[in-house]
Amino acid sequence: MKLGINGLGRIGKLTLWHHVGRKHFSEIVVNIGREVGTGLQDIASAIDRDSSYGRLGMYLHGYKADRMIENLSESDGAMTVNGVPVKILREARNPKEIKWGDNDVRLVVDTTGVFNDPTADQDAPRGALRGHLYAGAEKVLLSAPFKIKAEGMSMPEDAVTTVMGINDDDYIPSKHCLISGASCTTTCLSYMIKPLLDHFGADNFLSASMVTVHAATGSQQVLDRLPNSGAKDLRKNRSILNNIILTSTGAARALPLVIPEMKRIGFIAESVRIPTNTGSLIVLVLNLQDDLNDPIKRKKLNSIYSEYAENSPYLEYTEEQNVSSDIIALPFAATVIEGTETHTRTAVIRVNLDKLNIKTDPDAPHILDVPVTQAVIYGWYDNELGSYTNMLADRTVSIADQMV
Repeated sequence: MKLGINGLGRIGKLTLWHHVGRKHFSEIVVNIGREVGTGLQDIASAIDRDSSYGRLGMYLHGYKADRMIENLSESDGAMTVNGVPVKILREARNPKEIKWGDNDVRLVVDTTGVFNDPTADQDAPRGALRGHLYAGAEKVLLSAPFKIKAEGMSMPEDAVTTVMGINDDDYIPSKHCLISGASCTTTCLSYMIKPLLDHFGADNFLSASMVTVHAATGSQQVLDRLPNSGAKDLRKNRSILNNIILTSTGAARALPLVIPEMKRIGFIAESVRIPTNTGSLIVLVLNLQDDLNDPIKRKKLNSIYSEYAENSPYLEYTEEQNVSSDIIALPFAATVIEGTETHTRTAVIRVNLDKLNIKTDPDAPHILDVPVTQAVIYGWYDNELGSYTNMLADRTVSIADQMV
């Protein structure tokens, strides 16, 4: 079976790295949709080298690596990468015009970050995710959260959001042809929330909030520049080399699609971008209803994560003292729980029932004491290759294996 990859940005390139190492697919067809540099040799050079992870050969094979990219054919747009045939398409950027059908590609991973609306028609002026289906693909996996632009539109029945190992069973092969792999942040967050939900139950969650301290992405500016017409967030045009930049994250909207219990839990998600190339951190704050006779302590929370990690290939628990570079390229680690930094504090919260819209007995106390534990949990993730791209590739292979 052949695999199609649309886009050769950060996730597209690293998706290619993963699959030429894994060798699950007989051939990989990569659509760039434009000419690059002076020809195919420049594309090969871009594939082979990476500022975050080094050379492809060293990443795959260490010091014993041979030449990774060979047999370049400019006329055919063909090369072999680690022995895997790779074809580069440079003609069309609109998904419906990409020659997936002509190249026998049935499964496409769209990594462009441009075509995120599952409701958009294939004939949308600037292209749409559904265009891949028109061009011959049967399944399309999106390396980003879905974003429905039109007000009042609901999620189409043939679209689903999944995180590998959390809710991949929500994908129904006979029903779904558009699959979102959520985001790197949602993936990490889901593995921080899920073990605690399974243990305590959603009814014991009073509220939750998170901040992701996130590495720079390709959408940010190297140096300050003027904003585009109509731009509202001027911080996106400031240099990521020199600044800590407050921004937003869609994790709060995407998480309930993956973990439905979160729909009834008050949740806030924020993001801060910092001047590093990869490696990010989520700081999760939870308020849990507790029992003063047996309050929740950090040892209890860490034991929950440690036990969950023993049965999950995607959650890591550590009591080492890590920094962000320690988790870069760590394979398939959706989340690395920093156990030494888990903190809890239990206190009694006084609730004035007079301020609630409920009827109470006039003779009953109007003040209610509720024991609450606030927990702070830290989770590392490699927002590019180690965590997100490797898990997206697992999702890709699992979809391919279910295609007849």
